[in-house]
Amino acid sequence: MSVYIIPQNRVPELLPMNECVDVMTNVLRTLSRGDHLLPLRSLIRTPDGSGLLGVMPAILGEPACMGIKVITYFPGNAAAGFDSHQGAVLLFEPEHGSLVAIIDASSITGIRTAAVSGAATRALARDDAGDLAIIGTGVQAITHLEAMSVVRKLRRVRVWDRHARNARAFVERESARHRIDIEVMASAREAVVGADMICTVTASKDPVVNGEWLASGAHINAVGACFPEARELDTNAVVRSRLFVDRRESALNEAGDFLIPRAEGAIGDNHIVGELGDVFLGKVPGRRSAGEITLFKSLGIAVEDLAAAHHVWKKARAAGEPGVEFGGHRIG
Repeated sequence: MSVYIIPQNRVPELLPMNECVDVMTNVLRTLSRGDHLLPLRSLIRTPDGSGLLGVMPAILGEPACMGIKVITYFPGNAAAGFDSHQGAVLLFEPEHGSLVAIIDASSITGIRTAAVSGAATRALARDDAGDLAIIGTGVQAITHLEAMSVVRKLRRVRVWDRHARNARAFVERESARHRIDIEVMASAREAVVGADMICTVTASKDPVVNGEWLASGAHINAVGACFPEARELDTNAVVRSRLFVDRRESALNEAGDFLIPRAEGAIGDNHIVGELGDVFLGKVPGRRSAGEITLFKSLGIAVEDLAAAHHVWKKARAAGEPGVEFGGHRIG
C-alpha cells in the first residue's frame, strides 16, 4: 500500500487558509448531521506535569475516512525553540482500513484551529467587523490573524502579550507579511476595548478578558483554554454572550470557559445556543442583531483534524506526489 508521508513544511502549501475555512465549515455540518463516530479525547499527563500525550480518534462519513491524531502538548516548549504541539495524524481509508497518509500534526492543528475560528467569524461576526484584537502572540496568533483576514477586511489590528518582547517580534514579522499596521498594546484591556473581533489564543489558566471590556456587537473566538480548570474569559464575558461551540459534548466535559461559570451558578447548560454546524445547517440562528455579543468557544476535535488531513492527502495525490510502500498488502 502506498502511504503519503507529509512533513510540516508541506502542509501549509496543501492546506491554504481559505480552503481550510471551507473544509472546516463542511466537516462541522457533517458533525451536526451525526455522520460520524467521535469519542472524547484521551489525555495522559507526564509524571512531572510538564506536558501531556493526547489521543484523538474519529470516523467520518463525509469525507469518508477514519483516523487518529496522536499529539503531545508541552506549553513550555517555546522557550526551548520547539512547537508546543507535536505529533502526527494517521489517515486510513474506510473500505479495507489501509493506512494512506501520515501527516505532521502541529501544522494541521495550527491551521485547522484558526480555520474553524474563521468559519465561526464568517457566520457570527457583523458583516462590517474589521477591528481585531488578538490576545497572545504564539503560533495560534499567527494563524488566527491569517484566518481573520480571509473572512473579514481588517481595518485595525491590536495585540497584547504578557511578554512585550514577544508582542514586538510578532508585530515586526506579521506586519510585513500581511502588509498591515499592527499595534502593540500595553494591556489586554486596551487591546479589547472597542474591538469588534477578539481572538484569545493564550496558555493562561485564568481570565485575560473581562466582560466589562466588550463592545456592543463584538464577536469572540476563545481558543487557548482547553481544559475544565482553565479559562481565558471571566464569567461576565460568558454571561453577556450568545455562546456557540464546536461540539456540545466536548464543551460539557472540557471547556473551562463554560464549566466554571456554570459551577458558579451564573449560567446553565442551555446557555450553549448550539454547535457551529447547527448554524451552518440553518438549524440555529447565528447573529440576530448588530448589538449582540457572540462567543465561539473552540476546543478542537478529531473530525477537524481528519477532514484537514483528508484534504491534504487528496491534494498531494492529485499532484502526483509519490508515496512509500508501508504494508497493507493483500493476503494470498
